[in-house]
Amino acid sequence: MAPDIPTLTTERLILRAFAEPHVEPMHRLMQDPEVMQFVGDRKVPTAQDSWRAVAGWIGHWALRGYGQWAVVERAGGQLVGRAGLINPEGWPGVEVGYLLGKRWWGRGYATEAAQAALDWAFGEHDFDRILSLIDPSNAASIRVAERLGETLRGETQLWEHTVLMYAIDRAEWEGRQGRR
Repeated sequence: MAPDIPTLTTERLILRAFAEPHVEPMHRLMQDPEVMQFVGDRKVPTAQDSWRAVAGWIGHWALRGYGQWAVVERAGGQLVGRAGLINPEGWPGVEVGYLLGKRWWGRGYATEAAQAALDWAFGEHDFDRILSLIDPSNAASIRVAERLGETLRGETQLWEHTVLMYAIDRAEWEGRQGRR
């Protein structure tokens, strides 16, 4: 049975369930080595890898009740990337993560999509803490984490790389609700 994946709408974006038509545009935007430089194993995926990634993001919803959304611009309906929650087996906790095609960098889309996912996560689940796992060289993602109210909590190893562990606790998130 297909998982029930909600659709989230922000000022400029729609976060919706991944489907077969998203595979090819997602694959195209992940062909840029700069887009992939801080993600996963840091490799540009093959077409099969991209298909498996989309299938995995859909499956994550079925197994965990949360996951990644396809991020689409409201104006024009173009796929710009993915955002949502990540927590595969062996992960240090529930992570809010995202990947955008280079063409959409610098527009605030990462923060907008990640904030929607974070708000949904705390609003719909009983998570105590949400993480962001960020390569120390990824200054843009560190800024996104800080805009979300996350603070540096340490570091860990993922995919044979040291990553910074930013996080926000439920109480911190609740305290920010009235200030936004």
